[in-house]
Amino acid sequence: RPFHVEPTNIVSVNDDMQRVTDEASAMNKRIHYYSRLTSPADRALIAPDHVLPAPDEIYVYSPLGTAFKVDSCTDGYGKNSSIVTIFMIWNTMMGTSILSIPWGIKQAGFTSGIILILLMGVLTLYCCYRVVKSRQMIPLIDTSNWEFPDVCKYYFGSFGQWSSLLFSMVSLVGAMVVYWVLMSNFLFNTGKFIYNFVHDINVTDIVPGTNGSNKVICPSAATGHPPQNRSVMFSGNNTGFELFEEWWNKSRTVPFYLIAVLLPLLNLKSPSFFAKFNVLGTVSVVYLVFLVTIKAAHLGIHLEYNWFTENDFFVPEFRILFPQLTGVLTLAFFIHNCVITLLQNNRNQENNV
Repeated sequence: RPFHVEPTNIVSVNDDMQRVTDEASAMNKRIHYYSRLTSPADRALIAPDHVLPAPDEIYVYSPLGTAFKVDSCTDGYGKNSSIVTIFMIWNTMMGTSILSIPWGIKQAGFTSGIILILLMGVLTLYCCYRVVKSRQMIPLIDTSNWEFPDVCKYYFGSFGQWSSLLFSMVSLVGAMVVYWVLMSNFLFNTGKFIYNFVHDINVTDIVPGTNGSNKVICPSAATGHPPQNRSVMFSGNNTGFELFEEWWNKSRTVPFYLIAVLLPLLNLKSPSFFAKFNVLGTVSVVYLVFLVTIKAAHLGIHLEYNWFTENDFFVPEFRILFPQLTGVLTLAFFIHNCVITLLQNNRNQENNV
């Protein structure tokens, strides 16, 4: 809704001062009057169209005391194409849980793991379909601006609203912590590789790994003591390397360096940038699929069907630990709390469902 601010605080995108007319100020007072007739959650008494100001009199208000003039007025729909929306949804779901699915298949068994992936995919797809359709099933109420908590409040009251917010926050906070750890590790390894390359430092491991060979099973797997990859041999400036190790620490310094990288991005004003930037994450998924395909073609497919027993190198087809895979899949396929928000940015709203 429009806000009336002092003309001296108005900033135009084109650097020319724009004044709020008396008519716009009067319209703003009427908007406030309509909003005070009922609670914000009740949309039965929303302002009619003739009360709203003209598009050239709409401003986006900032809590800092400035207002930016809106150059063009949209009808509430987003500017992303359907293909961008699809990749945005896909990349939002492609989170850290995907990396845990191989471990989950090991816990559940190969055959039962494949079956559980298909069943959980169908179940979560149907639930997501019901979430998208839920707003359209509410009669006599304009739900075009509703989010997922608003829908839960309509069907389940305040308990449903706060429950949806709570579980959404738990999943998002958990995902942010995991992503911060992964990004810190990536930044640490990248910086360490660049430093070693620039200073011509040759780092070797205590136990030779299997990089560059065709072996899939670690040579020391039978002993039960996996090799500890630690950098112990290097050639170069010892003092400079120790100083670098002190200031480039994986847990004490690099996570804070990440703030300097991400903080400028968080201050960008364009939501479309984040939508399009999010699509770039699909490149990493395509790379992983391509890498696994090449490795599988090079190494070959090795299967041994052990229906209820396991050996050192193969898991059985069925295990009673399958609930661990269902928990991983629940988080991997979870997008229900933000699918409505993502679809609001779609230019072709008729393709949402």
